Amino acid sequence: MAISVLDTFAAPRVRGAARAAVATPSVTRRLPLAVAAAGSLGVLQSVALLAVALTGLDAVLSAIRPGGMLIGSGLVLLAGWIVLCAGSGAALIDGAGRRLFTGVAYAEMALVAVLLVVATVTPFQNPTSLPVPALGLLALALPVGKLLLAGAPSAQRWIAEGPRVRARRVDPVQSHRLLATITLGLIGASLCAVAILAPVPSGGGNDPASAVFTQP
Repeated sequence: MAISVLDTFAAPRVRGAARAAVATPSVTRRLPLAVAAAGSLGVLQSVALLAVALTGLDAVLSAIRPGGMLIGSGLVLLAGWIVLCAGSGAALIDGAGRRLFTGVAYAEMALVAVLLVVATVTPFQNPTSLPVPALGLLALALPVGKLLLAGAPSAQRWIAEGPRVRARRVDPVQSHRLLATITLGLIGASLCAVAILAPVPSGGGNDPASAVFTQP
């Protein structure tokens, strides 16, 4: 009877200690170099695709002059490609999985293969001095490198351990509500003082409206 009573009071403490031990990992996980390189490649690739789309899309559309449906489909595919590259790289770094990352790499390899076939069958104006096979190998270097980095043993162990445990942080606004309110009030008072006390330039010499004139 006494043992059961002691177990009743001791069990919550044991369970609480066990939960604390699980929630607070004893060893800090270090991001492997292969995972960091692969995730960085995915994010940098998305940034490069966005930059190329912003700078060269106008020239491509003016040269090809495709239809509206084709333009919309191409923009949707390009936007999806950019999001998938960045999202898969971030998921790999976070430890959530590498299936999406490798799937994007395989899709890029298939796209390069299709473009090589099209460039071989149809007349293609090469803007560079390199031959078409060399361009294909250069284009395949990125997805192959992503696959090699994602398939490294350290990357596989990183994914097998699962996502990283994130420590919960207290919201600084909630813990310092008075200081945040005072700071916000001072900022608002400063802006109002600048708006009220700022001198207004006199004379219409520099006024753009003074340069407007009408002719009879």
